[in-house]
Amino acid sequence: MDLDVAVLAQERLGFSALRPGQEAAVRAVAGGRDTLAVLATGTGKTAIYQLAGLALGGVTVVVSPLVALQRDQLRALSAHPAGVEVAELNASDHAGGRMAREMLTHNRPGFVLLSPEQLTHPDVLELLAASRPRLVAVDEAHLVSEWGEDFRPDYLRLAAAIRAMGRPPVLALTATAAPPVRKQIVHRLEMHDPEVVVGGFDRPNLNLAVFAFADDDTKQRRLLSHVRSSRGPGIVYVGTHRHAEELASDLHTAGVSASAYHAGLSAKERRAVQDSFLGGGCRVVVATIAFGMGIDKPDIRWVSHAEAPSSVDAYYQEIGRAGRDGDAADVELFFRHADLGLNRFFASGGVTDEDLVAVATAVDAQHPASIADLAKAAGLSAARVERALGRLTDARVVAVGHQFRLTTGVDEAVTAAAAVEHDRREVARSRVEMMAAYAEYGGCRREWLLSYFGEQYDGPCGNCDNDLAGRTAAPVEEEPFPIGSRVTHRTFGPGLVEHYDGTTMTVLFDRVGYKELRTAFMIHNQLLQPEASA
Repeated sequence: MDLDVAVLAQERLGFSALRPGQEAAVRAVAGGRDTLAVLATGTGKTAIYQLAGLALGGVTVVVSPLVALQRDQLRALSAHPAGVEVAELNASDHAGGRMAREMLTHNRPGFVLLSPEQLTHPDVLELLAASRPRLVAVDEAHLVSEWGEDFRPDYLRLAAAIRAMGRPPVLALTATAAPPVRKQIVHRLEMHDPEVVVGGFDRPNLNLAVFAFADDDTKQRRLLSHVRSSRGPGIVYVGTHRHAEELASDLHTAGVSASAYHAGLSAKERRAVQDSFLGGGCRVVVATIAFGMGIDKPDIRWVSHAEAPSSVDAYYQEIGRAGRDGDAADVELFFRHADLGLNRFFASGGVTDEDLVAVATAVDAQHPASIADLAKAAGLSAARVERALGRLTDARVVAVGHQFRLTTGVDEAVTAAAAVEHDRREVARSRVEMMAAYAEYGGCRREWLLSYFGEQYDGPCGNCDNDLAGRTAAPVEEEPFPIGSRVTHRTFGPGLVEHYDGTTMTVLFDRVGYKELRTAFMIHNQLLQPEASA
């Protein structure tokens, strides 16, 4: 397709220029290729599916957990002289829903928005199957992956829905996805040889710092003092509901306008806190990971973490809410190595063989149509069923459509899913250790973070605690394998070279996750070799 993306962007979106990654992604999709775009918040991911949809014509189906936000972002297209229709598809029969059905039925050009929860309704799936959209865009695509922090089991139905729609090009969009997350997105959406556009992770206006502590009391006093003296609106991320309530109360006593936000509050209470924060009535939110998605407050001046999150992915997603207006913002991690114990505990847990047997048996016997039905048939909680179903799906032994069905026998399904679970635990443990590696790193923190996400950056950045203090990591002795190259380990199998630090190198292995290896030992004993070309 001979497409001038810049002209289309100027004429339809009013853009004077495109941002890095946008044109490459739009061209790939307009050319009919599945595309995964991993671009930082604020770099215009929404514009990618808007431009690709306009270029392709016909209906673009947009799956998003933030339908209201997407609808707002598409209003300008509706108001344009050459406007397109925008409608929300849901199970009700209101005017918007009827318009969406007509658009799909008659392939009228425009954008049909739906939440992943709508994929649980048989009539919605039937309507999508009868339509022939030109593009399916999956926003917040990391939610399809359990390596993201907000896995949505309804996203598991997406691949079947896309197949039923005649397999149009798939555009997956996310702000934060390290290689394990990208791999699972591609796998679960059944993307075909996708173009992967990665970039824009660097946020040079964020001042990165880590404060290390030996005991918890000192850490908590320093955190409280830090937040009290901070300026402008900010967020403190904590690990538990109790800590959120306690710290918010302490801050309030100290004269700071602060509120707690966590999943233990009612939806009405959470909305009140969010609205107060966005409107300026509350200066500080003390939150668990439940707070963040859809928060578009450009003037957040700082984000602090009272404990290390479960992964670098989660950390980068959360600090990305600071400084979206481009002005300087402070990012601090209050780190105590002993705090990692809880994350290590959760990483070592997961799906048991008993849960896999129960779920596989229930699927085979009853072909349930929903998570609730499957949980009842298996005699397990919905959360345990969701995790087990994720493993069975990744092992490609269960088909997720109108109903859940096994594609093989129960014993074979359990064996395959158990192997997937074993590898998942290995990767989960390695992700916890990478969070510790970041906190304890002695070199440029920006360089470390960007290399984790696969973006080349040569520090120092001059805007992190280590650089400003003149601290540097030990000089790299040798780099026998280029960063970003593929290698094979005698025991761990194939992997990707991520980083060098003094005498060690970090490799992300496909099966066992991140490993820090002694570079000279690997070479001397010939344990690591370049991966043979296909």
